[in-house]
Amino acid sequence: MAEENKNTNVEIKDEDKKVKSSLMKKGRKTIQVLQKMKDNGEKIVQMCPADRDKYFAMAADMAGCDVLRLTVPGENAEMRAANAPWWIRTIRGAAQYIHINFVPQTCAVSNLNDAFKNCSIYQTEGADSINIMGINNEMCKYLSDNYVVLFGHVGALSGWQTAGFGGYKRLGKTAEDAYKVFKMAYEYQENGMKAMTIELTPIEVTNIVAKKLRIPVINIAAGGAADGSEMVDFDTFNMMPSLATHAKVYGDFFKFAVGGYAAWANDVRTGVYPEDKHGFHMDPEELAKFEEMVKDF
Repeated sequence: MAEENKNTNVEIKDEDKKVKSSLMKKGRKTIQVLQKMKDNGEKIVQMCPADRDKYFAMAADMAGCDVLRLTVPGENAEMRAANAPWWIRTIRGAAQYIHINFVPQTCAVSNLNDAFKNCSIYQTEGADSINIMGINNEMCKYLSDNYVVLFGHVGALSGWQTAGFGGYKRLGKTAEDAYKVFKMAYEYQENGMKAMTIELTPIEVTNIVAKKLRIPVINIAAGGAADGSEMVDFDTFNMMPSLATHAKVYGDFFKFAVGGYAAWANDVRTGVYPEDKHGFHMDPEELAKFEEMVKDF
């Protein structure tokens, strides 16, 4: 059925009334989907491409991975901060369904106003949640109260903040230290954080934090019965000089890529490539005309 707009006399079809009110892709793994997975006891698979390109994200999305922990390439912090909206759009364009957990540069979220402004931009550009390393409870509550979806981090921090812990090292080995990790995680939850990763903590600490919290807890180099696990692509595809204790190789990127390049280069050098089928031919009459045109050159 269709009806007539009384003001303009333009016929309005029923299908035109079905206005989409959201940019969200149907089937996208929102924070609500991750929470439902925890509630149902389903493990959450999180990958981190580091500064790999959009095709790693696309492959993870095609494989059905749940979360992509996204950082930005660039030669310095200010460049990475400036590139963030573009990079989020680039990755979202390649990976439509995976949950993008974006890690901003600290300089972009150094105060409440800048944090809210930039986080709103990141989510508008396609990030599903934001991971601010070392966020304090005040900012956590302020951003959460203003609808920013925070998917944070406890345990060993990544980036320049590691200096405050004496470097990137295992935490929570004593009861007192483990309690600090738990307390931070619990306070984050109570201040509105919707999910978190826990890094480099003992298996027992990982288990207790994941069990005590209502929100999803993903382990990084922490083992245990958390709600899921993360591994960086450098480890997944054997791209590091040596493996970390938590890493497990599932593919050999350089072996695959170098093998492909070497085989193609050998075909070019030995004349195997290109074959006749890899090109196309000119019409004989046009070829004769062309040869006549260039014969005196």
